[in-house]
Amino acid sequence: MSHDQNFKNLLLDYSRQALAFFAATEAAEIDEKVRITPVRQEQFQERLGERFRELDVPLRVEWPDGRREALLFVLEEESDARRFSIHRLAHYCLDLAELMKTDRLVPVVIFLRRAKGVAQRLRLSGNQDTYLDFLYLSCALGELSYEDHRHSDNLVARLNLPNMQYPARRKVEVYAQAVRGLTELEPDPEKQLKYLDFIDIYAALDDNERAEYQRDYPDEAQTMSRFAERFHEQGMQQGMQRGIQQGMQQGKHQGEALVLERQLRLKFGTLSDAVQHRIEQASEETLLTWSERVLTAGSLDEVLH
Repeated sequence: MSHDQNFKNLLLDYSRQALAFFAATEAAEIDEKVRITPVRQEQFQERLGERFRELDVPLRVEWPDGRREALLFVLEEESDARRFSIHRLAHYCLDLAELMKTDRLVPVVIFLRRAKGVAQRLRLSGNQDTYLDFLYLSCALGELSYEDHRHSDNLVARLNLPNMQYPARRKVEVYAQAVRGLTELEPDPEKQLKYLDFIDIYAALDDNERAEYQRDYPDEAQTMSRFAERFHEQGMQQGMQRGIQQGMQQGKHQGEALVLERQLRLKFGTLSDAVQHRIEQASEETLLTWSERVLTAGSLDEVLH
């Protein structure tokens, strides 16, 4: 899975925590009563174009009590800051604001690593005045201090500890703190497993570091290992049950097809390959209809018409 997709999942699964972490200045008024919903971008494909549609995760924030107007957040993740274009982002935000009929929009760019030399502001001006002044909220994860967030109760911050700045010798400690945050702050077993993968991807422990983790954090390592194994076994069992059910259904279908073929051969003789293929591809309902027609039909065509 790409870095972009990893972060898209993160932003959609934990929208409230993501806004609080990546856009703190604008998210101060977002409490538990506020409704946050992702904006479906498929409807904008023709207008925005393919290259813009995949760029961002727009989130609509609404205050049901009406104390504030709805606010649109546009979050973009850049794993490589060199790919970032402020012109492209401004273009996207203007089009989206027009389509959504709003002027309340906050662009947020999340840089996975350092963002040196990246344009922070876009000004279009002449000799006398400025006619467009565009800027965005920026969060460069590689420039944030691990120490400042190691005990955060914001799950998005804890999951991103491996992406922050820390001494190389503390890498295993960083990994452990991220995993601990996941187990403490996320009660859903499926999401625990999903975001354990997220932590693994960005921590990228080598064999020696993983052995160090097993040695220095035996309780956490054993707990997560047992949990992953149990979840994997449950998935295997569910898969086997689905397979058995599908197999039984398929076997029933094949049995009905064979009975019909036998009836047709007994009454009309040898069946062509084309007829056998039609019978194999027919639905259960069609097979039942054909089987009933065999009793009164005078020809093969009368059965299969």
